[in-house]
Amino acid sequence: MAPTAAFRTSGETRLIMRHAATVWIGQVAVMAFGVTDTIVAGHYAQDALSALSVGSAIFITVYISLMGVLQALLPVWAELHGAQRSADVGRAARQSLYLCAATSIAGMALLLFPGALLRWTDVPEPMRAQVTVYLRILAYTLPSALLFRLFSTLNQSLGHPRLVTVLQIAALVPKVLLSIALTFGLEINGIRLPALGLVGCGWATLIVNYAMLIAALWLLRTQPIYRAYAIWQRIEAPDWQQIGHFLRLGIPGGLTVLVEVTSFTLMALFIARLGNTATAAHQIVANLTGLAYMTPLSLAIATSARVSFWLGAGNPARARQTCTRGFALALGFTLLYCALMVALRHILPGIYTDDPGVQAIAATLLLATAAYHLADEVQTLSVFVLRSYRITVLPLVIYCALLWGVGLTGGYLLAYRGLGPWAALHTPLAFWLMAALALILAALLLVALLLHTLRRGRGATQRQRGIVR
Repeated sequence: MAPTAAFRTSGETRLIMRHAATVWIGQVAVMAFGVTDTIVAGHYAQDALSALSVGSAIFITVYISLMGVLQALLPVWAELHGAQRSADVGRAARQSLYLCAATSIAGMALLLFPGALLRWTDVPEPMRAQVTVYLRILAYTLPSALLFRLFSTLNQSLGHPRLVTVLQIAALVPKVLLSIALTFGLEINGIRLPALGLVGCGWATLIVNYAMLIAALWLLRTQPIYRAYAIWQRIEAPDWQQIGHFLRLGIPGGLTVLVEVTSFTLMALFIARLGNTATAAHQIVANLTGLAYMTPLSLAIATSARVSFWLGAGNPARARQTCTRGFALALGFTLLYCALMVALRHILPGIYTDDPGVQAIAATLLLATAAYHLADEVQTLSVFVLRSYRITVLPLVIYCALLWGVGLTGGYLLAYRGLGPWAALHTPLAFWLMAALALILAALLLVALLLHTLRRGRGATQRQRGIVR
């Protein structure tokens, strides 16, 4: 490699690392919200932790699926940024508010009426009341969470994630304190806050999310880095052509996330049949897996933003080079996390609960989640970069076939009916083993699709035509 090319590669790597590290810190802070609620609920009561497992699974399914629609706008804004079309970035940001409003309404409707889903998945009757009340509070949290995600995606596409991270870190301490105070109750100067149990975690989430949104709006209004984009102007009437372009990216992107998350959510709901101990162990492992996922997610966001930037700047060679550097970085971190999951499998569950039965099951599950996480890193980065090249439908097909067909269906059969020569295991391990297998197959197919795309160099052509495959 020539010295100049090597210097550029090194500089691009540092840029991806700096961007990803900033996003990672913020994402970990947000994940700490969930970790806090899991620990607080676990120490409050085992039935509260079990209800949290089910309730958070449903909320995460709705939120992340709708977030996927908005996150899919990242390559649009990054390309406009790369092409130095600043005014168009601001106009596109305002148009995205219509999409955010529609997703908020749809999500709230699902969260306010979860009864049919809870009955269909045979969630135990005593658990349903707690879950329903918890979800009703989170329903009113959803609009603030999605608007803040829009703010976050805009900053990531422009290469300015720092302010988002500052807000997420600043919100962590209030979230921890509010969750503890509202769940267990607190007396201050003779004023007694009653113990609300799991509902207290929901109220803490609502208060903190709206505070973060208000701070984000203030930053958009006052910070000089947004001035060139003229974001803070009167919103135009809906531009259906541009909104249609958003939807061609956002709907497949959101459905892809929906398939991934529902396979995870339904796993939690089906595991609920195995009782509180199995459900609590699954919640702990799911929480740890989600925390580990923040690193490949952050690298995927940073890498795809830079790939889209170089495509917008008309330099597909730099885009391919950036993709390679992102994969190398993600793989190194993921191997480290897998090793830690295996080595610390008997220690980590003890952070969440004192129940030896829950700890034992969770320690076994962590062996399967190591393989799950390795495949998850590869497929996550592949999906994000493919989105930069406007390839969104084929990943959705792959997800449907493997995550639902092999992972969820296979896990259900292996857990309760038996699968081929294997008898029913009646343990959460069955679901995690099949989920890991499904993700490994998905990762292989998505990498093959990405390599084919890069070799064919079709990104620029499809971008110019606005084609979504």
